Amino acid sequence: MREVLVIGGNRYFGKRLTAMLRAAGDRVTVLNRGSTPPPPGVDHLVADRDDEASLTAALGTRTFDVVVDQVCYTPHQAAVARRVFTGRTARYVMTSTVEVYEYEDSPEPVSEAVLDPRTVVVTPQLPWHEPEFVAEYYGEGKRQAEAVFAADPAFPYVSVRVAHVLGGADDFTGRLAHYADRVRTGAPIAVAVPNHSATYIHVDEIAEFLFWVTRQEFTGPVNAASHGPLSTEDIVAAVTAALGDDHRPVRYQPVEVGEVSPFSFARSYAMDTSRAASLGFTFSHTDDWLTRAVTETMGVN
Repeated sequence: MREVLVIGGNRYFGKRLTAMLRAAGDRVTVLNRGSTPPPPGVDHLVADRDDEASLTAALGTRTFDVVVDQVCYTPHQAAVARRVFTGRTARYVMTSTVEVYEYEDSPEPVSEAVLDPRTVVVTPQLPWHEPEFVAEYYGEGKRQAEAVFAADPAFPYVSVRVAHVLGGADDFTGRLAHYADRVRTGAPIAVAVPNHSATYIHVDEIAEFLFWVTRQEFTGPVNAASHGPLSTEDIVAAVTAALGDDHRPVRYQPVEVGEVSPFSFARSYAMDTSRAASLGFTFSHTDDWLTRAVTETMGVN
């Protein structure tokens, strides 16, 4: 029986991962601040992962075969985890994001080699303790968190660069609801100029991939995305089809400067998943699940 710690992981693909680990016979422990209890059969540790003393005290003498860190957003959090888990885990899996490629703009899908975290400059003096700052610089926070783990690694680690996630009745983001509301009412959908396609993955598939990663031995960054980038128009078309007759004509509003709708991007946003394929994992195609993702999120039968 493996000992697996999941930091965060009480909602969305984290809870799916926890269920998969348990079904495989792993002893799973969830660590969070205590606001949400874990599912039955899962050990629970309560700590503020930003507070090194709190995290150390909560862990006690526990050690783990694998740690899956679902909520590492800043270099400070990574540095704390690096110190606390040295000598406590044989493998560390950090869920990162496609947003680490925010400074890239390539017509072709980007591979992991485009961004070597060992070359990223870490700036701990920035206000990473402020939630508004972390939200605004989400991609940079993840880039720097990866850099902390990559610099003189204290344990074998993987950073899973996750595409935009769709699907599930428990999607809490409200992004598809944004489109459904506008399609129903005929309100304009603001899109970037130019408006590029992006890389996506279904909520179940990213949970499956993370589960698979916990059972592998490779290290370093790995991209996680379904094949077949989607445009804003692709997503809107799926939403419109799900609504049936309950919609008005779709109207797009080009925006050169200013806020645009979710899933509208002024630059290329696709990831190459050749590394995952070479390691033995085959991702699905967005055609396989887009309709299902939209209908389950919108509660349409």
